[in-house]
Amino acid sequence: MPKLGMEPVRRKALIDAAIAAIGERGSLDVTMAQIASRAGVSSALAHHYFGAKDDLLHATMRHILAELGRDAREALVQAATPEARIRAVISVNFSPDQFTSQTVAAWLTFYVAAQRSDPMRRLLRIYARRLHSNLMSGLRPLVSDAEQTAEGIAAMIDGLYIRRALKDGAPDAGSAIALVNDYLDLKLAGAAN
Repeated sequence: MPKLGMEPVRRKALIDAAIAAIGERGSLDVTMAQIASRAGVSSALAHHYFGAKDDLLHATMRHILAELGRDAREALVQAATPEARIRAVISVNFSPDQFTSQTVAAWLTFYVAAQRSDPMRRLLRIYARRLHSNLMSGLRPLVSDAEQTAEGIAAMIDGLYIRRALKDGAPDAGSAIALVNDYLDLKLAGAAN
């Protein structure tokens, strides 16, 4: 087995440190030096790997989105019905790996950064399209207003992340999942009538 070089290890450490630093601060008001120190590397090395702080933030969000995508693919493979697909997408977005205080803070900075950065805006659009597509794959056969229902579920997911950021304490994934599933239940019941 080939030996893993230090660059991927250090890049991952810097990304993890960026998530932790942003989560602790609740904003982008962190420096590359603070992130590098948290990762146990020099500021110069952080700049060597990522360039500017915006480049590190972009890599951090790509990493979070890649993990979310991987988790979604794994959950969707297990879903046997259209309804199970929708509920799997909802659950993945509030999974223990995704719905942490630090990741929630990173998402909020992501939304803010997308207002001024084209690369971040592109990532946000990719995320939104992927979420929409995953929801639509389950909703189309179940409800006549699949587009509107997918938009409602996506808005609830994003909104619950924002609400989570405004609270103290650990995120409550169970109540978030239950709330979105209640909305889905209402839409499915309406379609059955």
